[in-house]
Amino acid sequence: MNDLRILISREQIAARIAELAQQITKDFHGEQVLFVGVLKGAAVFLTDLIRQVQLDASYDFIGVSSYGNPRGPKQESIWDSTGEVRLTKDVEHSLRDKNVVLVEDILDTGLTLSFLKRLLLSHQPRRFCVAVLLDKPSRRKLAINADYVGFTIPDEFVVGYGLDYAEKYRNLPEIRVIPGVAP
Repeated sequence: MNDLRILISREQIAARIAELAQQITKDFHGEQVLFVGVLKGAAVFLTDLIRQVQLDASYDFIGVSSYGNPRGPKQESIWDSTGEVRLTKDVEHSLRDKNVVLVEDILDTGLTLSFLKRLLLSHQPRRFCVAVLLDKPSRRKLAINADYVGFTIPDEFVVGYGLDYAEKYRNLPEIRVIPGVAP
């Protein structure tokens, strides 16, 4: 793990999450909020965020899977999304007439987030917002933005704090870059 460069330290993450929680608390002052975390990557971010929000809050999870194609013959383990997203786990709570904050680990192409936004808006929430820990606008394929953004990052392959590479590195307490791996 020593060869993985730290991009965002655990202290930076903690400070930024406190700021995001404060803003969400202000924006939804006196109201109930349902946070919906996208499995698996957003679980760590959701946990830290919701503990700092000063509101009557609950949470649920949703799961999705993206189909992809390998980028090249020498990069068989590197996948690029084709835009096909499918639901693997739906929310268990009703979203109708509730304030919903979708919590995602990273916004890059926008394909997954666009799918989830359409799906969750069909449940007719009172208010719908998106919070992402990381935003990688250089990879955007669809014009979509988050309401709450932790950090805007360059086009590098990142792991840690819930993000993985082949299910590894989710447990790292900071965001790190894997050298030589194309995003």
